[in-house]
Order: sequence, then structure tokens, then C-alpha cells
Amino acid sequence: MKRKSCLVEPFEEKDDIEKKIRELNKKNNLTMYKNSIWYRSLLAAEKSCLKEDKTKKVHYKFDDDSEMVEEYNVDTQVLLRRAWRVKNKIGGEAKWNVEVGDPIHDANPHIDIADITEAKDQPVLTRRNTRVNLEWRIRNLPYPIETYSISANNDDKCIIIRTINKKYFKKLSVPELTRLNLPLEQANIQSNHHFNTLIILYKKPQQLLDMEKEWFQELAKVKPVKDIPDECKAQ
Repeated sequence: MKRKSCLVEPFEEKDDIEKKIRELNKKNNLTMYKNSIWYRSLLAAEKSCLKEDKTKKVHYKFDDDSEMVEEYNVDTQVLLRRAWRVKNKIGGEAKWNVEVGDPIHDANPHIDIADITEAKDQPVLTRRNTRVNLEWRIRNLPYPIETYSISANNDDKCIIIRTINKKYFKKLSVPELTRLNLPLEQANIQSNHHFNTLIILYKKPQQLLDMEKEWFQELAKVKPVKDIPDECKAQ
């Protein structure tokens, strides 16, 4: 006598179903950056590229005529500098505004001795970028680490620094998260203090890490130019 085959598939356990739903949601969340205005604008921008030793420079021109220049370490794939230039109201070219990396020094600066004296002891903020962290360094802050209160503020979409002695207050914008509509997490903030410099680290969320990795691969499609564009010479 033949055994009848069972046409009814075994019912999945509730825990298995919930696990699959969580995995699907996680996968969708990690690729949401592809639907962001920021990612789409990068794809649509006119791009040119050049390589100098271990540095890759990419120039972007967007639909609104604004420009952006990025510099990457070819070996580590880490962003070294990001700078913006937007045409001024009368149509002229403005100076480059650095978002990440060292400032771009003016070739013909107007230097005033009084300005040098005043700036000598003033806090100086610079931005850095590593594989896993967003980093801010504020020089000329002599107070010990226990003096600072550093908090994530999602209402203002920034990191706020205060000192208990009320000698310093600063709001740090985090455009990388704002562009992807990602919230700030207090648990991702770390800080330390060395040689009169306050160092603040923010651990990159997975969605930002994934986007950065994919975008560096996307930039491989942009063929390097032989002649260095003027906008890149300025950097």
C-alpha cells in the first residue's frame, strides 16, 4: 500500500517568522540611503576625477551650479577632505568652504597683527574622518575632560558641547547623518582630551558605512582625467 504524500507544507514557528521579518526590515533599512536626495544628487552630478600618488580627487558639479571636491586615500578608501563652493548672489565664485579636512589657506590673505594675537588662544575646530568614526578636534581648550558636557540633540540635529564653567559652548553639525535622515545616538559619542585639544568621536551607523563603501566603488566608474582641472588645482 502506497503512502500518501502530504501536500500541506509544515507551518513555520512564530519565532522563525518574526526572525525573517526582522532580517528583511534590517536589509531594507541598510539600503534606504539609495532613496535619499543626497545619494541621488551624487549620482546625477557631473563628475571628474584625477589621481595623485595615493590620493583620489573628485570634482562634482550639481544642478544648482554648486560644486564639491572630495579627496580620498586610495589605499584606505577614507575621505580626507570635502569642500563646497557656491556662487554668490552676483554670480561670482565664492571661496571654498571646507566640511571635512584641513582648511584651504587663502593664497593672498590679509593678515592683521591684532587678528593673529586674538586668534592665538581662540578655540580652533577641524573635522576629520576615519573608517569607523566622524571626528572633531577643538584646539586651545585647556579645561580637563570632566569639564565638558557633550550631548546629542536631535531637535537641532547637532552635537552640543558645554563646559560646567560656562567658558565654552559649541554646536557641531553632523551633515553626514542629516543627509540620510539618521538620528543622533548618545551611545555613539566618545570624547577625550590631550594637549589642550578636545577630541570628539561619533561612531558611524551601519547605513552610513554601507553608503560610503558603495559610493567609493561607484567612483571607480569615473575615469581619471589626464589634465588637472583648475578647480582641483586650487585644492
